[in-house]
Amino acid sequence: MRKKRWRRSKLESVSKTLQAHIVLFVVGAFYAVNYIVAKDIMPTYIGPSGFIFYRVFGATILFWLVHRFISKEKIQREDYPRFIQSALFGVAMNQLFFFNGLNLTTPINASVIMTSNPILVLLASALILKESITKWKSIGVGLGVIGALMLIVLPVVLGSGFVDWSEGDSLGDLMIFINALSYGLYLISVKPLMAKYEAMTVIKWVFTFGCVMVFPFGYDQALAVDWANMPIDIMLGVAFVIICVTFLVYFLNAVALKTVSPSVVSTYIYLQPVMAGALSVGLGMESIHWIQVLAAGFIFTGVYLVSIRKKRPSE
Repeated sequence: MRKKRWRRSKLESVSKTLQAHIVLFVVGAFYAVNYIVAKDIMPTYIGPSGFIFYRVFGATILFWLVHRFISKEKIQREDYPRFIQSALFGVAMNQLFFFNGLNLTTPINASVIMTSNPILVLLASALILKESITKWKSIGVGLGVIGALMLIVLPVVLGSGFVDWSEGDSLGDLMIFINALSYGLYLISVKPLMAKYEAMTVIKWVFTFGCVMVFPFGYDQALAVDWANMPIDIMLGVAFVIICVTFLVYFLNAVALKTVSPSVVSTYIYLQPVMAGALSVGLGMESIHWIQVLAAGFIFTGVYLVSIRKKRPSE
């Protein structure tokens, strides 16, 4: 009888873990498609800052509606500064730099640079939380920085005479890098709030404060959008970014976190350059250059070295 219960419990655990990985794969796919969809929308139909305006405000409305039905939790006034800080790094800087950077650079460059996020989180943890950095993690940080700089600096140094970077832009790559850095700072800032409040409560208020910060940057571009003459497929693309890439992704990540650890969730960011690159090349939007492949190799190796954990004696 005990053996049957153990087997049943084991099967249920495996089933939940499998479901969590499927959910995270869907999240990675949403992010990868986002690089392609957003690139088609900007800047022809909506300016990057105006797009963020609609994305943040639309997602905030959805978060408030859902939170109203599933929770009555309120936040304490003394936590307002940390919520504002999280909104600055996680919504305002993160999304404004990402969309403005993606507007200038290519989906492949953007997705590869984003994989440096775990390295940036490690650096932020060392500086802010005073966590120790091992020798291998230090090497990983160095490799990741080299890979990111290859995509940001080499287009300027080598020039168009060596390789055709006409589709990319070093300023755009730099903005994507700043976006990755700001998101790393957001993860450090929001950690105490996640321990104190429900995930939906935290996300709702982070986006609420983020709305205030994004408003002055995206208001003019948002008003300039000609919705009456916008093609249906572009409207569907905007809806996809608001509902799937912003609101639904946060919800699915919260569901996955009930079963697997945050470190497992973060590893799925590595799917983004693979999926985004495959989509971009498959759709004929761009081609892959050996420098991009080499830079990706440096970043992936660096992220692996940063992510590996020293085994305990008991293990």
